[in-house]
Amino acid sequence: MNEIESAVLAEASLDEPWALVESFATYKREHPDDVNRGMDELVGRLKKHGVEVTVHEPELFLSLPGLARVEADGVTFRAKPPAFSADARNGLSGELVYIGANHADDIDTIFDKKLDDTGKVAERVRGRIVISEGFASPGLVSQFEELGAIGVIGINPGVDVHWGICTTIWGTPDLDDLPRKPTVVSVAVNNPDGQKLIEIANAGGSVTLFAEMEEGWFKSKLPEVFIRGTEEPDKYVFLHGHLDSWDVGVGDNATGDATMMEVARMLWAHRGKLKRSIRIAWWPGHSTGRYGGSTWFADAFAIDLEENCVAQVNCDSPGCRWATEFLNLSRMSETDSFIAGVIRDVAGKDTFGERPHRAGDYSFNNIGISSYFMLSSTMPVAEREEKGYYAVGGCGGNIAWHTENDILEIADPDSLIRDIKIYALAVLRNANAEVLPFDWRATADEFLETIADYQKKAGDRFDLSRSKAAAQALKSALDGFYSGIDSGSVSAPAANGVIQELARILVPINFTREVRFRHDPALTVPALPAIATVTELDLLPKEHMGFAQTQLVRGQNRLVSALNQARRLVERVAA
Repeated sequence: MNEIESAVLAEASLDEPWALVESFATYKREHPDDVNRGMDELVGRLKKHGVEVTVHEPELFLSLPGLARVEADGVTFRAKPPAFSADARNGLSGELVYIGANHADDIDTIFDKKLDDTGKVAERVRGRIVISEGFASPGLVSQFEELGAIGVIGINPGVDVHWGICTTIWGTPDLDDLPRKPTVVSVAVNNPDGQKLIEIANAGGSVTLFAEMEEGWFKSKLPEVFIRGTEEPDKYVFLHGHLDSWDVGVGDNATGDATMMEVARMLWAHRGKLKRSIRIAWWPGHSTGRYGGSTWFADAFAIDLEENCVAQVNCDSPGCRWATEFLNLSRMSETDSFIAGVIRDVAGKDTFGERPHRAGDYSFNNIGISSYFMLSSTMPVAEREEKGYYAVGGCGGNIAWHTENDILEIADPDSLIRDIKIYALAVLRNANAEVLPFDWRATADEFLETIADYQKKAGDRFDLSRSKAAAQALKSALDGFYSGIDSGSVSAPAANGVIQELARILVPINFTREVRFRHDPALTVPALPAIATVTELDLLPKEHMGFAQTQLVRGQNRLVSALNQARRLVERVAA
């Protein structure tokens, strides 16, 4: 670390962040009124340290779950409805059918659809209430709704019932999104109760679902801190995370709110040492609006983000107990070596990165912004297995995630101060780098690996050689570009312009299906989605093969065009 980095990290303290965590542990932040209370507290603590805060007040479309239960054979089963379930306070009755599925074995599959071959179960599902393994997530609920179910019961993996959200719509719907708004009643139950309900289903029984829901537009406070740099003040690194929670939500995400608050305090005190600016925001509507706050921000400031944001950094569930490792760390490939160096310098740990999930306030992919972090530190796999824990989407791997058990004991002071320093160093080093620290050669290598894998799956049914050639040509151009940076023949300002613009081209082609400035559904997006149809060829009936090939021709055209555009951009500077 250099002198500035060491000075900034020496500022890190647990005084304010731990006080915020302790306070947030005393009240829920689900209803917008309670979320706004939390925002006010955060703003007050920041202003106490002289940090200037702008508070936006967007109107967000939210779904607030209330009480729920399942009744069958004279027995009442405890349940929780996910946000955006249809209301069933008067009860919805129907025949219960069990459709088996595997529980998610990691966070990436939590959000996936559950069935590959839906044709075999369509007749069993239509007009009935379905019970199946999984969280009440968009993948589970939307798939059974498409098959004609009138209700869905998700069987959670353990003895707890987890809150969630079941809509595939990302953020506040627009008119094109509205047809995907869920119309089925959905609830989650724990595993023991789920097994009893499976027995009822197998015996041909019926159930009644009850779910109280409140839905509508809510004014929501959204604080933003802008710490202006001294050399390129218009350019900024964007750090963000959600403040709303399920229940008191200590590990998800009071610790993240505290981390960002402390980073804001530290960097504000050293703002004269920043080259670029740092922008920090706390989101409402994450849990009850499918990332409503971050989506509103992405929409409201889209052109500014497009022109000036050099990276976006998500902060969710840092500083939790037993979280000693950096596994399954979300990052785009171009950022991998950069964040590995940050974590090594602070924690002395290796990192094991993975493709970012379609989750966690990654609301900026369609703009095209290099991104790193979502969840941060986590417990080792061996410890998770020893405790009998299953995969969850936060809290450092603690299964208190999205339950009433996510209380103060989930937070760990030693882990929190370490993670505060990691986030502080990441955004500081990113802001102060002479040349933006992202290596697009790693992304080109990822593309070549993906194309090779897809070609194996396609066999002789589709030729991806044009995609391969375009990716190889881009990689070759990038080799010359980075050599030019090293030799000094490519200036830092020119290099930074290219590195930022490459994100605008290559992030959307790797992470989105929708056109720019729209938001893809909250379902897993495969790598290079324009040509990912090759992974489905084995599941398609023969009479659909011609249609699939037509789709692949069009998708490959989109991909090759983007790769060629990126190559030309690089060649203009590297020549």
